[in-house]
Amino acid sequence: MVEHQPVHNSEVYLLGLTPRPEVPPPSPPSPSTARESEPSSIEELDLDDVVDTFKESLDLDTDELTKQRISGAIHVLNTEAIALRNLTQLYKTDATAAQGFNAAIGAITRHNGKRGKLVIIGVGKSGHIGKKLVASFNSLGVQATFLHPTEALHGDLGKIGTHDTVLFITFSGKTSELLILLPHIDATLPIIVLTSHTQPEECELIRQRPGMILLPAPIHEPETVSFGVSAPTTSTTVALALGDALAVVASQELHSTVAPVFAKNHPGGAIGQTFLKPRQIRDLAVPLDEIPVWPKPSSEASGVDILKLGYNSQSGWVRAGDAIACPRRIKSLDTAHMVSPISAIPGLMVERGEWISIRADTMISQAAEWLRALGSFGYDEGTCKEDSILAITENMEIIGVLEAGQLLDQQE
Repeated sequence: MVEHQPVHNSEVYLLGLTPRPEVPPPSPPSPSTARESEPSSIEELDLDDVVDTFKESLDLDTDELTKQRISGAIHVLNTEAIALRNLTQLYKTDATAAQGFNAAIGAITRHNGKRGKLVIIGVGKSGHIGKKLVASFNSLGVQATFLHPTEALHGDLGKIGTHDTVLFITFSGKTSELLILLPHIDATLPIIVLTSHTQPEECELIRQRPGMILLPAPIHEPETVSFGVSAPTTSTTVALALGDALAVVASQELHSTVAPVFAKNHPGGAIGQTFLKPRQIRDLAVPLDEIPVWPKPSSEASGVDILKLGYNSQSGWVRAGDAIACPRRIKSLDTAHMVSPISAIPGLMVERGEWISIRADTMISQAAEWLRALGSFGYDEGTCKEDSILAITENMEIIGVLEAGQLLDQQE
């Protein structure tokens, strides 16, 4: 949860506009309404109805070839939908699956973004699923990379760091390339195995290295039964869906607000355009709970303590008590102040009473215009400077902070 702090009356407020009313989301339909308007399951869809709709929309004759095509499509979609429903039920009711997912999230988030990352490994269709998941993890602010097992054996094993977590994707649980690679991976690293098996003793990889995290992704029937061919279809669907669940939940745990992280990592295309306008100052704020705090309140930090804490901070910000240091102030630390207590270092830490409050729903362009009018920016003595700290407020509480200079950088 985001750490909230009350705003003091002595703090400065920007643009005292009446807060925008919050429009409540529409109420979900009642179960009875849902039953009247939708079929209770995909199996209940009538093929003739679907074909009639298809004919009306495309103005085509409903011949036997058309029926065969639509029937085939419905069979594939229905089969994969059943597999996803069964997978959902498994994670609702099965203790092994639930414990595996919980352990997997813990392993992924333990060092991610600071010293470690997630390394996803797979071959064939599993490898393609792995590459897609890497893209999803990274866009959501969870550091991840893909590693091909054969390339790993020829030099790319160096991608795996001492604080990383490994995710194997293998439906069979006994992919030969992964079995060959396994002995060369540090035994102290957490390894997650996303596989069709529902029990650890069924998976050959886990039998060879007990203690690995099992992430079951079974299907309700073999693909040869469903489609007459063993081409990965249903199995890749459930693997992808479970991987998406990992990405979203891990991102929510690492970031108090995921949307700004995704917007920053995905500026292009139609998705990126949705984040461009309008943009509020809340989109730039660094949440308070993501700023590391000096862990020894009984002793005063020194300049080098703040420098080290800032270096390890994902945002570059540091807190000590009620005071805060922004990246610009930390970077300006003089070597002569490294061993000095922070109270003796002028301009490093900023007390709450010196923060400039600004409403979270203020448009970035409005905020920048106001700050330019408030004072000169630079290193001269002005009311507001580049390293001044803005307190981003919502409902009279501080939800995040921002450097004044960073706000202006958005307008250049």
